[in-house]
Amino acid sequence: MYVELSLIQALLAVVSGVLVGFSLGLIGGGGSILAIPLLLYFVGLAYEAPPHSAAESYIDHLVIGTTALSVGLNAYLNSFMHYRKGNVSLRNGVAFSLPGAAGAVTGAYVGHLVGGGLLLFMFSFVMIGIALTMLKSKSAGVRELEERVTAGPKVTTSRLVRVIPAGFAVGVLSGVFGIGGGFLIVPALMYSAGLTMIRAIGTSLMAVGTFGVTSAATYALFGELSLEVAFLYLMGGLVGGYVGTRLASGLPNVTLKRLFALVVIAVAFYIMYQNFYAISALL
Repeated sequence: MYVELSLIQALLAVVSGVLVGFSLGLIGGGGSILAIPLLLYFVGLAYEAPPHSAAESYIDHLVIGTTALSVGLNAYLNSFMHYRKGNVSLRNGVAFSLPGAAGAVTGAYVGHLVGGGLLLFMFSFVMIGIALTMLKSKSAGVRELEERVTAGPKVTTSRLVRVIPAGFAVGVLSGVFGIGGGFLIVPALMYSAGLTMIRAIGTSLMAVGTFGVTSAATYALFGELSLEVAFLYLMGGLVGGYVGTRLASGLPNVTLKRLFALVVIAVAFYIMYQNFYAISALL
């Protein structure tokens, strides 16, 4: 679908892409957590249709499909940047991404059937859950894992038993909500594949890209995708991703994650407030 943006909206879309790309490059996630509310309320697509109308629900689905594509393509670009720095485990990335792609198709179809307002209301709870996870300090077990795991753990049968179902489950969530799932994928790869934090971040971007593009393709089948807006996001993401990737290998990001988590919680409550009507209509 073609979405007509004003010049200011187009510029805001590029700025949004910078923020999305920076988040993906720096901590391997947060792309869709930012991309969806930015496109709805910062760029202003949420105000293009009458409140509580079928057109508004369509816009909500369009935003989810469009951000899935832009985040997916941004993630692939950032994954390549991390690969050049040796931060990607290709075998684990493929083992996680392929079943996840099947999950993403399943989830995207389910997401299409759910009303846009209700979908965004549920998405706000996902945002809060992810943010609370980010606020938690690393446990001793995670620190020990990061210290003892070397650069390239082998993909053994026992690891595949953990990696494949983890990939499918995260893929379903990614498809339903149109998110890349980076904040779910990073810890999943650390525990299921035995990757260090920095390699889990780099490898997770392969899966984020695969899930995003797969989900977007499913939404596109229903006409719920804007290539023009996705392109603007991608242009901004090139800049943000380059900066984020350069910082990722050299800076501790625990404080950044916690600050980001607080922003995510604030945005989640705003989305919850904007879409509470979808729940009240069911009561």
